[in-house]
Amino acid sequence: MRRWLLPEAIEDVLPAEAWQVESLRRRLLDELRRHGYEYVIPPLLEYVESLLIGSGRDLDLRTFKLVDQLSGRTMGIRADIAPQVARIDAHLLNRKGVTRLCYCGSVLHTLPAGLTATRQPMQIGAELYGHAGSEADAEMLKLLALVLQISGVAATRIDIGHVGVFRVLAGHAGLDADQEQDLFGALQSKDQPSLLELVAGLAEPYRSALLLLPECYGGMEALELAATRLPSLPEITQAISELRAVAGAVKDLPVSFDLADLRGLHYHSGLVFAAYCIGHPGAIALGGRYDKVGKVFGRSRPATGFSLDLRELARLASFPQNNRAILAPRSKKGEDEVALLALIGELRAAGEIVIEELPNHDSAEWIEAGCDRYLACRNGRWEIETFKKA
Repeated sequence: MRRWLLPEAIEDVLPAEAWQVESLRRRLLDELRRHGYEYVIPPLLEYVESLLIGSGRDLDLRTFKLVDQLSGRTMGIRADIAPQVARIDAHLLNRKGVTRLCYCGSVLHTLPAGLTATRQPMQIGAELYGHAGSEADAEMLKLLALVLQISGVAATRIDIGHVGVFRVLAGHAGLDADQEQDLFGALQSKDQPSLLELVAGLAEPYRSALLLLPECYGGMEALELAATRLPSLPEITQAISELRAVAGAVKDLPVSFDLADLRGLHYHSGLVFAAYCIGHPGAIALGGRYDKVGKVFGRSRPATGFSLDLRELARLASFPQNNRAILAPRSKKGEDEVALLALIGELRAAGEIVIEELPNHDSAEWIEAGCDRYLACRNGRWEIETFKKA
């Protein structure tokens, strides 16, 4: 066995990709800061009681667990940073009004999300606490669209749903936890035969209402279909009203509706959304409202936000071609040294990469290291020249 091999779906990030990821991280965090989002860095691991509380079964299954050698208690390596940020808002900041927070860091999953996915995504996101109105949800959608725009990745579609619709229908239909989970899976996969089988024994109007959810997909007509054919329950009326209000506030975005999209059912409490773009097989970003998470931390706070994998985004992002480097000779004592060091400083200040030469290495090695130009002294002046291609 080769000792240098890494576990499956775990990989190193090599220089070219690493710099793209880091450059994008800086640009996005700077933009989030300009919108009033304060940066926080939660720990990589916590006791599972706080790491998983209120997050649902899905996150529990995705979380690596280990025993703390100091306390003997079970800890988890975070699989999602958003619950940690909710804890920070509820217990450490403890503000009464609106709080905007952002974050970026690695998370670890027990299994990859797809055939080509990594088990160590780099999650970046933004969360808004303290406002329950549709204005906060609209702000999240606009901010997500801006994040994608800055990255050069246009959102071709943003699907919006509302878990409250399914939840109230499941409750009135008398579904137990296992039935709800099976129905959730069928709706997520748009598996109509399984859906028909699962609702066969349910009472009307809830059987027909659950079968209707996959049809509530598209533009504003999807909301009209839901409003006219779903049961006239107060919770459903409120959910449709919230969706209409958000749609009215983000008219410039490519928004569509999908009332069968229930991702994060056990975590989210209201409006949910997923953004899609060309070149990515699934959703590039996920988000929504999760008001109940603050409550389980002992302080109920309205909350909404979004997150995405920065590495996936960087692979899709538009980047200028990487700057190559300039090779500078080793300075020697004398007048030339002063001019050389001054020029190196000027070039670096202008954004150039300047690598100072080390002895006993030929030009081919420096070209391999990324140098395409070099500094040469001609008639007492330092000039930039280009390495000749072999």
